[in-house]
Amino acid sequence: MTYLKRQVDTELTVWKNSLKRKSVLLRGARQVGKTKTVRNFAKQFDNFLEINFEENKNIHSVFQDNLSPSEICENLSVIFKTTIRSNETLLFFDEIQACIPAIQSLRFFYEKMPDLHLIAAGSLLEFALAEIPSFGVGRIRSMFMFPLSFDEFLLACNESNLLNIKQKASTQKPLINAVHNKLLKYLKKFIILGGMPEVISNYIETNDFNMSFQILDDLIISFNDDFAKYKERVPVSRIREVFNSVVLQTGGKFIFSKAATNTNHKQIKEALNLLIQAGIVIPVIHTAANGLPLGAEINYKKQKMLLFDTGIFLRILNFDIGEMLTSNDFNVINKGNIAELFVGLEYLKYQSCYKKSDLYYWHREAKNSNAEVDYLFTKNSDIYPIEVKAGTKGSMQSMNLFLKEKNRQTGIRISAENFSEYNNILVYPLYAIKNKL
Repeated sequence: MTYLKRQVDTELTVWKNSLKRKSVLLRGARQVGKTKTVRNFAKQFDNFLEINFEENKNIHSVFQDNLSPSEICENLSVIFKTTIRSNETLLFFDEIQACIPAIQSLRFFYEKMPDLHLIAAGSLLEFALAEIPSFGVGRIRSMFMFPLSFDEFLLACNESNLLNIKQKASTQKPLINAVHNKLLKYLKKFIILGGMPEVISNYIETNDFNMSFQILDDLIISFNDDFAKYKERVPVSRIREVFNSVVLQTGGKFIFSKAATNTNHKQIKEALNLLIQAGIVIPVIHTAANGLPLGAEINYKKQKMLLFDTGIFLRILNFDIGEMLTSNDFNVINKGNIAELFVGLEYLKYQSCYKKSDLYYWHREAKNSNAEVDYLFTKNSDIYPIEVKAGTKGSMQSMNLFLKEKNRQTGIRISAENFSEYNNILVYPLYAIKNKL
């Protein structure tokens, strides 16, 4: 399949050309494209050695007794009959979570062989890292990957000109209706397909939704099968039950009592935390939002949970995709709070790949006066309340209440509308979240 260009490609090239580099650890959920990204990046090197620690169990012994980088490279060169040279070879440790000593060795490559280009990646990597105290502090560079963003999807569809036009638009310079409507059509397709690289690659090559849906089904089965790997002390049935509850509760406050039967709060929380660690569930945490940082006033008792991909989300819920594709009413897209899910995921995808960003929302519970703002974004030391509307209508009562109560000047409405402004409310189309970041 054709390689799909990713945002992280540019960062890897910058890393390659830096004078003194740390080993890179690619982190993210399964099947988000980590391995293919590294293999494509390897084309910039004279030599490439890929070692898969799940496939090559016998290689584990190389890391058992000695973590000296020079000796490790010498042994690997002999075993794989490939010369490993600094500044010429890209060494790739894939599925590194299967070999804890290999993870521990990464820190020594920075100290002893800083000129060697070394990248490591793995699935369910967070579980392995949790078992290593103070792992590689200051000696390893993490890069976080997600499924494809909408911008990456446009590039995959050979729509670079359309992407450039979108990126130049603003609330002062809205798009012409023809371009706006074209972007909405692409957006609808992207929300239905989701951003998993294999799904998008298949659709680009075949233009067949049904084949892409089959791949989504395969992915859902593989994620369910993975639950057995999470933790031996947590029953697979409990993890599956909590996972399904996350899907059903998307868009609202996560209610623990609804998450699993015959299970207490602590047990549900343990299963939920494993899903979060695996990267397939993303929390949105309540904050009082009286100032920055937003994380200073959070309330973990109020959280919403998002599934990490809209395509998988829709497939699990067995949505009527035909209706979504053919309906001219964009409100159809928001059945099950899909628009809100999409916005949260897109926000994370456009953040720096060097940090693990968080999502926040605001909710005020008062007698006869509940108010909720879907998300809170920050930029240039300011806080922007975000309300998501799938269509082109909807009141801004919660938004205006937040602006008044927190003494903020500007709110953002994300909807199917074109770029525009309503007094102190800036309107951005669903497809243009990055324009404001």
